[in-house]
Amino acid sequence: MSTDATSPARISARARRAHKPRPPLAELEDSIGHVFANKDLLTRALTHTSKATGRNGSYQRLEFLGDRVLGLAVADGLYAALPDADEGDLSRQLAGLVRRETCAAVAGTWGVGSHLILGQGEVIGGGRRNQTILADVCEAILGAVYLDAGFAAAQAIVEAHFRPAEPGTAPRGRDAKSTLQEWAMSRSLPIPIYAVVERTGPDHAPHFRMAVQVEGLEPGYGEGTSKRVAEQAAAGALIAREGITAAGQAAAETP
Repeated sequence: MSTDATSPARISARARRAHKPRPPLAELEDSIGHVFANKDLLTRALTHTSKATGRNGSYQRLEFLGDRVLGLAVADGLYAALPDADEGDLSRQLAGLVRRETCAAVAGTWGVGSHLILGQGEVIGGGRRNQTILADVCEAILGAVYLDAGFAAAQAIVEAHFRPAEPGTAPRGRDAKSTLQEWAMSRSLPIPIYAVVERTGPDHAPHFRMAVQVEGLEPGYGEGTSKRVAEQAAAGALIAREGITAAGQAAAETP
């Protein structure tokens, strides 16, 4: 006999997922590259509003601080690494390194998801994989490191994981959607068309699968926690598959 969504067995399974023990914080500290003198700072950086105690018990204030720490650390690294770059090029590099998708990717390499302190609803809704939450917590962790050990410690983490001192680590010029559109226009093709293939998850934590179609090419597909993120992923997948470059040429066609 099948069980419906409200059966005791189903509810029990959800409860077990929600209360699955988190791994030791020492594992996360190893991944980040910083051992906290004040462990409470790291705990707060991992605490979502759905589980916060009190007005300032979540990561939000640390996220605010970490966003500024990240921006300054990246800007400083780029300024030193690219002495001949103009303001526009520096700004593009900066934007690529501090954008939400980059922060979420860094949080993923740290294994942040399994350490998040979430309310049961967020756990069931896929909060441990939510790119917005991961990006916010990445910044919150940088803010926590700054408070725990100063700017130099936070900057060392940024240099190790965001690599602003390595030219080319951030995309130069346009993002994936803009690159793909400019490539299509350079060949007198219609602009790329994006469509929702699938939408899953609850309203507060949706997950999108998008397709992008360019005339004459097989569609590209991408996923994300918003249409914008999924569209960028789809464009990036098509660009990578076809060898398209920002200059508007396909690598395979280069003499």
